[in-house]
Amino acid sequence: MKIISNLMVTGGSGFIGSNFIRYVFDKTNYEGRIINIDKLTYAGNPDNLRAIEENYCNRYCFERADICDFDALEDIFSRHDIDAVCHFAAESHVDRSIKRPGEFIFTNIVGTYNLLEIARARMDRFVLFHHISTDEVYGSLGKRGVFRETTRYKPSSPYSASKASSDHLVSAYHKTFGLPVTISNCSNNYGPFQFPEKLIPLMALNAIDGKPLPVYGDGKNVRDWLYVEDHCDAIWQIMNGGKRGDTYNIGGNMEMENIVIVEMICDIVDELCGLLGDRSRRNLITFVKDRPGHDRRYAIDFSKLTGHLGWHPRESFQSGLKKTIRWYMDNAAWVGRVRSGDYQSWVKEQYGE
Repeated sequence: MKIISNLMVTGGSGFIGSNFIRYVFDKTNYEGRIINIDKLTYAGNPDNLRAIEENYCNRYCFERADICDFDALEDIFSRHDIDAVCHFAAESHVDRSIKRPGEFIFTNIVGTYNLLEIARARMDRFVLFHHISTDEVYGSLGKRGVFRETTRYKPSSPYSASKASSDHLVSAYHKTFGLPVTISNCSNNYGPFQFPEKLIPLMALNAIDGKPLPVYGDGKNVRDWLYVEDHCDAIWQIMNGGKRGDTYNIGGNMEMENIVIVEMICDIVDELCGLLGDRSRRNLITFVKDRPGHDRRYAIDFSKLTGHLGWHPRESFQSGLKKTIRWYMDNAAWVGRVRSGDYQSWVKEQYGE
């Protein structure tokens, strides 16, 4: 297998992307360079990789760019002699996709197409295009059953439809042009550096602050939860040992109703911070109108990944959730910055328009 020398990570300043870059540098034997390209939208945060910039300054490079800008991408590929891509960059929040679907179509479909086209033009020296996707492309499950790599796609939201489209594009570029690709579809991630619009950090921070905890519908929607470092480990194993052209599901083997997650968060924050007066933070839970197209249940079968590469999640949900809440408590400055209305102004000052 060819060795990766110059790995482009798209969306590397976001939640999973920044965790992946830290994982590769700090916990693997990779000796090449990583070129992080990120548009730095609301969810992309340069603070996520300050330590990497300091510790790996000769092997890490940041390029502010939009994957929808073909010319900018082509220039970066050429200047850095990119021979592999790990593609995280995406609009990823379901609620935002319902309000502004166009952004999801351009970033998740057109942006992926741009990357594939430029990679295809470098086929003589290109090693791998790894595409990060989601279990949401499969739609919703009933009380029984699991998603497998062979499950028919049935997306429910503009977000999941755009990701399904990009999955099919990546697969087609392998079948039609022979581009070396792998695809992974993961369950819900949680852990350090996640933007506070997502369920776990939103509920954790609201609970810490004593604010209401809004839960959609009856709170019985079920998700499988995956600690972000376990996800990064799985991606790296797939990139290095996965069969080209194949898709691998990545799950945490931890199905949980949303309401149970929120109650666990309340109990951990009560333990770490003390009660609110004499009351548990469970009293902050409020049920709100369900969102349109809210899938009822997801569950991942990742036996293919275990069987082919020996991967399995290492972090239990209970320990991972407590680590995550502690991280948000210990990183109040990071939280304050990303919550601040001045955040994008700061980004512009540091990195330009």
